[in-house]
Amino acid sequence: MNKFFLILLCAALCGNSYAQKVKPNPYLLKTTGDWVKTKNYYLLSLFEQDKEVNALLKSDTALARLTLTKIQGLNNAIKDCKDATCFTGQIKFSDDEIKTVSARLTALYKSNGPLDRLTKTVLIPSATYSLYKNLSPAEQLVKAWEQDAAAVNYTISVYAEGKKPNYPQIDSISYNVKAKSYTTIMYDCAVVLAGDVKNTKLFFEPSLQAALLYLQINERQDPANYEPMASTVNKAAVDKIKTIKWASYPYSNILVPGAGPDNLTTPLSGEGMLRCRLAAQQYNSGIAPLIMVSGGNVHPYKNKHNEALEMKKYLIQTLRIPESAIIMEPHARHTTTNMRNCARLIYRYGIPADKPGIVITDKAQTDFLMNMAPRCEKELNYVPYKLSKRLSDTEVEYYPVEEAMQIDPDEPLDPR
Repeated sequence: MNKFFLILLCAALCGNSYAQKVKPNPYLLKTTGDWVKTKNYYLLSLFEQDKEVNALLKSDTALARLTLTKIQGLNNAIKDCKDATCFTGQIKFSDDEIKTVSARLTALYKSNGPLDRLTKTVLIPSATYSLYKNLSPAEQLVKAWEQDAAAVNYTISVYAEGKKPNYPQIDSISYNVKAKSYTTIMYDCAVVLAGDVKNTKLFFEPSLQAALLYLQINERQDPANYEPMASTVNKAAVDKIKTIKWASYPYSNILVPGAGPDNLTTPLSGEGMLRCRLAAQQYNSGIAPLIMVSGGNVHPYKNKHNEALEMKKYLIQTLRIPESAIIMEPHARHTTTNMRNCARLIYRYGIPADKPGIVITDKAQTDFLMNMAPRCEKELNYVPYKLSKRLSDTEVEYYPVEEAMQIDPDEPLDPR
């Protein structure tokens, strides 16, 4: 074997090794930068992004007819509606429309066709609709569509019609829907929406854009906060993850759930500080290379202070923890989603999922966490973690589970 051949062989092997190392992470969402849309309605955003699927949907006669129906209904509402709910009634998906689309997606789904490729190479690997993972790929696609349609309708119900959300005290609509002036707001929204979608050929755009518009006028862009986090607020930690020798630590991370203050002027509650101090003590003892702080803009209503950000600042400025050791999870609205969202970041950032993490918080929340699984089942339809040993009144071991990637269709401020 000559020297030249050995060089070529080495280059080929090294190249293959490098290709394996940089294999795309399926848990990272494909997005054009509209994070509210991507996180809430991932399938619909993929329909927009995939050129072949986009063209297929536009060319279908039944779906084209539905597009025209939705646009005409919107224009009729602008001319005829006299109350606020009249506008939303025209723009939401009806049960019959949802069934029609399900049937058309089933008919258009062909082996090795555009929908098949999108479903098998992007949708299923992302685990964003993992509740349906035991179904065939074609059935998973239909279920994903039905989930997104329901999510669009839910958003419109809460942020245009005033339906109570899961957490009314912190997530309710910004307007008095019974006020006469609200009809004017809804009329103006309809006019703007009609201009936005007048040239669309995609059947779901009128309803999708309505949901996004209602979130926007309610100042509810929470899913987009701090994104893309891996290259902004979490960049130092994400870079560090690539160099961590995980065998040197008993735990992969220390998870600290947030504790909101009772007023709009206090950045970080005393309870939040105490939880951070407990976490810092354990970090300094060397049990884990990372601290994950979790909590959104939650308590009280429309608080401008973000729990995760304020905890990160406290850890850095007061407790002298390096920024490269801190991962922010700034979207969770409850202990259930503290656990779920941190599990998601473990998968997205390449932290070993088979290595336990440790939750550090106060005794009351640890007690709650030990019995939280039924609430997760009720609110999320799954439990996004596995608990292991309770080490003390304030510490419990946990593992992430892949089901945590599942979108929550009735939580538009923290869906994914």
